[in-house]
Amino acid sequence: MSIQRIHSNERLSGAVTFAGLVFLSGQVPGASSDIGGQTREVLEKIDTLLAEAGSDKDHLLSATIYLKDIQADFAGMNEVWSAWLSPGQAPARTTLQAALARPQILVEISVIAVRR
Repeated sequence: MSIQRIHSNERLSGAVTFAGLVFLSGQVPGASSDIGGQTREVLEKIDTLLAEAGSDKDHLLSATIYLKDIQADFAGMNEVWSAWLSPGQAPARTTLQAALARPQILVEISVIAVRR
C-alpha cells in the first residue's frame, strides 16, 4: 500500500491518504474576522481537500476542532458546523480551546475520513 501526499511542502501535507483513509492537516481560515465566517472558510477548505483525496464530508470518521476562545466561539462555530453536516453523518468529534498559530485565527479543524 502506498502513501499519497497532497499539497506537500517541507513542513506538512494538506492531506495524506493510506489504505482507504484520508488524514487532513489542521485547516485554518484566511480573511474572515468572525467565528461564523472563519468556520465556513475552513469547512470549504476541508470539502476541497477531501474531494481531491477521493472522499467527502459524509465519509468523516473523526474531527478535532480547536477554538481560540471556547466560551466566546463554541455556539457560533457549532451553528455553522451543524448546518454543514449532512443529517445522520456526524463524525466522532473533539472540541477544545487552544492557542492557535496566529492571533487572528479563531478556529482550526482537522479531520480523518474514509475514501469513497
